[in-house]
Amino acid sequence: MSHLQITYEGAVARITLTQPEVRNAFSDEVIADITAAFTEAGGRAEVRAVVLAAEGTAFCAGANLNWMRRMADYTREENLADAAKLAEMLRVIYECSKPTIARVQGDVYAGGMGLVAACDMAVAVDTAGFCLSEVKLGLIPATISPYVIRAMGARAAHRYFLTAERFDAAEAHRIGFVHEVVGADALDAKVAELVKALTSASPNAVRACKRLVSDVAERDINAQLIAATVDGIADIRASDEGREGVQAFLQKRKPSWLAA
Repeated sequence: MSHLQITYEGAVARITLTQPEVRNAFSDEVIADITAAFTEAGGRAEVRAVVLAAEGTAFCAGANLNWMRRMADYTREENLADAAKLAEMLRVIYECSKPTIARVQGDVYAGGMGLVAACDMAVAVDTAGFCLSEVKLGLIPATISPYVIRAMGARAAHRYFLTAERFDAAEAHRIGFVHEVVGADALDAKVAELVKALTSASPNAVRACKRLVSDVAERDINAQLIAATVDGIADIRASDEGREGVQAFLQKRKPSWLAA
């Protein structure tokens, strides 16, 4: 797994995104690696908690530019297959049998918001910025939406999905997207505090509580909902405005709806 590092220390698995030069952005290879890492960590009997971290100034900046260039020419069928892999990664994180913590040391954009939202809890540095930027590219945050809306609530999603505004860590905390905001020097201590709480509790009870929340809270993230989100992103990627928005972004120009 050249795009991330997975380490085990006692009862804790740490999955670290290791591509700071591209702001830990997604590609199909990165998605496959993250999916495999969470599957592996979740399957280890000795693991009681999984920490998702990243190197560099950004936690995850969404889609890798090279991946976006390939996607710009995808057919609808290719978009469906591509979005399904992202959806599967998010499902694997969300349904991991072990409790998961996002250690957010920097900015989180677009698809990266799904990574944070799919984890059970999130701790962020006070300097981190957050943004659901898809509508600026003529796209929608469809695949990540089941997790992000659960994390921030529908009311906040109505604003930030539609405006693509960047918001700070204090606002992320206010709307419930992250559980704690701390200074950079206190980030690891706060994560360690949560890990200690998780590893001090009954493993079976923690696993059952995680399942309980998923069973009781709002609508199940099931195959039908996931399929609907995959259809949604494939449709809009293949639309005229979706193609124009991505091409304008890649070409560093204004999209047609702003150029007029």
